[in-house]
Amino acid sequence: MTADAAGGPGAAAARLTGRRTTATRALSGSGALAEVTLDDGRTVVVKRGDGPEAVRAEAAGLRWLAGADAVRVPEVLGQDEQWLVTERVPPGRPSARAALRFGRALAALHAAGAPAFGAPPPGGPEEARIGLAPMRDVPGDDWPDWYAEHRVLPYLRRALDDGVLRRSEAAVVERVLERLPELAGPAEPPARLHGDLWNGNVLWGADEQVWLIDPAAHGGHRETDLAMLHLFGCPRLERVLEGYQEVAPLAEGWAGRIGVHQLFPLLVHTVLFGRGYAGQAVAAARGALGHGLDG
Repeated sequence: MTADAAGGPGAAAARLTGRRTTATRALSGSGALAEVTLDDGRTVVVKRGDGPEAVRAEAAGLRWLAGADAVRVPEVLGQDEQWLVTERVPPGRPSARAALRFGRALAALHAAGAPAFGAPPPGGPEEARIGLAPMRDVPGDDWPDWYAEHRVLPYLRRALDDGVLRRSEAAVVERVLERLPELAGPAEPPARLHGDLWNGNVLWGADEQVWLIDPAAHGGHRETDLAMLHLFGCPRLERVLEGYQEVAPLAEGWAGRIGVHQLFPLLVHTVLFGRGYAGQAVAAARGALGHGLDG
């Protein structure tokens, strides 16, 4: 359809790119996400932020990831307090070659580093987002302490308060947090994370490159991004991991720590979407504890 009226994604694209728009195609029922065609022939993606600082956080994250010159991310073409305009990625199909290349690029992204665990991207707010959920980027020096305090505990408490997690279930997660210094594996320097690396944020482009969108970028543990790839499935994940290990071999026992890193996103999903995810969170916690006993 033609470009929309003032206040919608087409008007935002025109204002933020300085180009006239010729068509708008909604990608969501709410109108918060759309593809907009500009008068120079380009098609851009226009997204409305979910919260007061959402656009600033996402734009800063995209620029920070791009600054590592490792993974592909869409260029930020314009932003204001409500709208973000980015380059559109023409879709392709997952291939073994693209997956291997992506694994190597992801390792290079992580190696670009961050000032601290929890450090926000330059220009990014402390009160950030992971999908629809709030996420505070507060720097810390010790990953187990930081992860427990600023990632797992806020959502564990909220899940209890909301009644979507039982006290006995929360106790299993709490045992993981108590043992986190030993369960976390060897100390790692802060990595430059995408931060919300589930399959929906991994785009297989027509150029046979993998592009990353919708980051919750911050300084963190590199195994966190890999655990997210495992959580909801990723095409050709074995090849992605092969490429990653070629560039930056993971510490021994990393696969047994996947559950530790999945606790945060699973608790976020429990709070947002209910008890369907509570069982997965508890299973991840029990798996982490069992791995610790085996180790």
